[in-house]
Amino acid sequence: MISDMTPPPNDDIQLLRAQVAAAAARLIAADGADYATAKRKAARQVLGEQHNGSASVLPDNSQIEEEVRLYHALFNADTQPARLFRLRTAALQVMEALEQYNPFLTGAVLNGTAGPHDDIHLQLFADSAKEVEIFLLNKNVNIDISETPHFKGPRYEPVETVSFLWHKEGVHAALYELDDMRGALKARSDGRPIRADIAGVRALLLSDSHDI
Repeated sequence: MISDMTPPPNDDIQLLRAQVAAAAARLIAADGADYATAKRKAARQVLGEQHNGSASVLPDNSQIEEEVRLYHALFNADTQPARLFRLRTAALQVMEALEQYNPFLTGAVLNGTAGPHDDIHLQLFADSAKEVEIFLLNKNVNIDISETPHFKGPRYEPVETVSFLWHKEGVHAALYELDDMRGALKARSDGRPIRADIAGVRALLLSDSHDI
């Protein structure tokens, strides 16, 4: 545990960053923590209670995500692929039911790191959030309404999010305006998609079926 507040050399920074990423990944994969919470707790575990939050020793989410993949490969190899397949299957089903609202899959179910604690995260694009909410209520779906930060960043207002159960799996659908769809299929810097439409999820399931 590091208590000295003197900035460590670069090699030490890389090592500390890797240790924080691995600790955060354990919290995410084993306990279901979200990335922000896991990163904070992991930083305290590795760097001590006096950690001042310096970004130089904190891993980014992509580094933590890779550690989550490694954790599942090491400890959940016999269960995680089947769990991921079930979640992606449920995601496709609910996306098909909501097809008129331009659904996209995001998060751990898309990027392949989903485990026993993960839910399905969708982004829907409609004329209004109320339209989607009424549609679900008319289908006798019990919904909870909350807010999610806008994917474009803090300069934009949070968006309404409906949460519900679909075949015993939790679903959280963030409700965006149609204009927000521009550039929706852009990839991340590592080439992985940020979100996937129905065709993209079908392709993922086809690939998954060969791995189970």
